[in-house]
Amino acid sequence: MTTDQPRAAAGRPSGRSAAAVPELLAAAREGQPRAVARLISLVEDGSDLLREVMAGLAAHVGGAHIVGITGAPGVGKSTSTNALVTELRQRDLRVAVLAVDPSSPFSGGALLGDRIRMADHTVDPGVFIRSMASRGHLGGLSWSAPQAIRVLDAAGFDVVLVETVGVGQSEVEIAALADTTLVLLAPGMGDGIQAAKAGILEIGDLYVVNKADRDGAEKVQRDIRSMLRLADRAEGAWQPPVLATVAMKQQGFAEVVDALTEHRTWLGDSGALSRRRARRARDEIQAIAVAELRSRWRDVGRGPDLDRLAAAVATGDLDPYTAADRLLAEHSSG
Repeated sequence: MTTDQPRAAAGRPSGRSAAAVPELLAAAREGQPRAVARLISLVEDGSDLLREVMAGLAAHVGGAHIVGITGAPGVGKSTSTNALVTELRQRDLRVAVLAVDPSSPFSGGALLGDRIRMADHTVDPGVFIRSMASRGHLGGLSWSAPQAIRVLDAAGFDVVLVETVGVGQSEVEIAALADTTLVLLAPGMGDGIQAAKAGILEIGDLYVVNKADRDGAEKVQRDIRSMLRLADRAEGAWQPPVLATVAMKQQGFAEVVDALTEHRTWLGDSGALSRRRARRARDEIQAIAVAELRSRWRDVGRGPDLDRLAAAVATGDLDPYTAADRLLAEHSSG
């Protein structure tokens, strides 16, 4: 396993010249962990080399099964991810883990405490683990996560596991990034109604009740199954299974991997995989375009034109929509 801590803040110089990019890309496609880690650092730093990097990777993506893992804090996401990696490796699959953590309020870096639980795979060359800071992003996923996934996909990993901060009303973005979304639950974390309120019944392709050796686990399974049966699903739609695991004892994960494999097959046979990936690409393009616009408008947003319009809105002489239209008109040529 290779773990690599991200840099504390975006926008730092990458320290690598454009001439080194082809060599770096070739090494990453061969699965060399240092090259993969350096490419992800370029992604996190928002390097000027990113355009060349992504162009070089474009023809090599699409082979990995992207699995999102999410659930409320305390359900055992990191322990379950570790157990899932173990089962996948027993099937001779190369696995990458992208763990999106809460950002440190001081450095902006990822908090790596939970990664210690994945130390079982330290000497395994078939496993790569990287933590990324969410940097306060509302959905729990770093802005750079889609590009980091693209790097891991192009590096030849069979499965890319994306573990998120948590789940809630605003934390469902994992469904937009993953081919398959695995939702973890546990007894004692609240009843099924709370799960429904959190929005997870709309995003999950597979539900796993971890800590199934505890009291109340069977009730959680029954509640989730009952609510899933009430969902209005089209004929031929995927029916999410509800499984039970005990991550600390490596129990139940053979069934989980079987279900992930079954869902991957269904995605391909039904055409849902191409639709999901097209939607993911659309969202990625929009995110990059918005980031580029913000970059171009950074100076405009601090300029006298904006100050003048803001003063007019504050005094009631202008409404904010008209002010925005005027700002756009004045700087559209830029």
